[in-house]
Amino acid sequence: MLLTGLFSFRIVDLIDIVLFAILLYEIYNLVKGTAAIRIFVGIITVYILWKVVKTLQMQLLTEILGQFISVGVIALIVVFQPEIRQFLLMVGNSRIIRNQSKRFLFWRFKINKPINLNIDNIVMACQKMAAGKTGALIVISQQNELLQYISTGQTIDASITEVLLETIFFKNSPLHDGAVIISGNNIRAARCILPVSNKSDIPQACGLRHRAAVGVTDKTDAIAIIVSEERGYISYSFEGKLRHNVTPSELSTFLEERFK
Repeated sequence: MLLTGLFSFRIVDLIDIVLFAILLYEIYNLVKGTAAIRIFVGIITVYILWKVVKTLQMQLLTEILGQFISVGVIALIVVFQPEIRQFLLMVGNSRIIRNQSKRFLFWRFKINKPINLNIDNIVMACQKMAAGKTGALIVISQQNELLQYISTGQTIDASITEVLLETIFFKNSPLHDGAVIISGNNIRAARCILPVSNKSDIPQACGLRHRAAVGVTDKTDAIAIIVSEERGYISYSFEGKLRHNVTPSELSTFLEERFK
């Protein structure tokens, strides 16, 4: 009886598997570049394991994993509330239908990927601000456009130049508080608000700029560059990890590895 159930395969089952695989692929493309991808992979792993033990009629594991999945759906809504809200906003925005864009089934989402990033201007601006002990926080997007953070700041949409970055973070400038977000080869916005990390392994000497840098890189695939106002140090954060007190040459090498 068990073997008959295992090897009873219909054309409809094949179509079901193909459609399910397409759906998984599209969802993966949407969450790729965010912290949600780790949770997404974990959920799929648990779900596949649940299906396997259910097919093998392992009653105890089926019951336990089934309860976990049923409760997990409610937990997902709570955990992914910001992502779900962002997704619904994108679906309701008629401007998202574009050519050469990221697709989700019948919808297309415009995705601007970093192209020809002007690394030299960024590094030179950081070097000059470090020499003058001008505090700065620069976030460079990759696959995730960081739209939820861009919307909190002042739109700029200008090419990257040393002078513009130094002007934004000049202490008497109304835009110097918060972060500058760079997407592609443009400064998208300034004075942006970022999530602050509560990690205990961040050195106590680091201020809110460093914690905000760790916070945004822990949740997305972005790169954050910090210039310390007190010590004039340059640091950067990637994947939630902070590299403290780097030289301009080390920063340039890291950015070139990521973008070239």
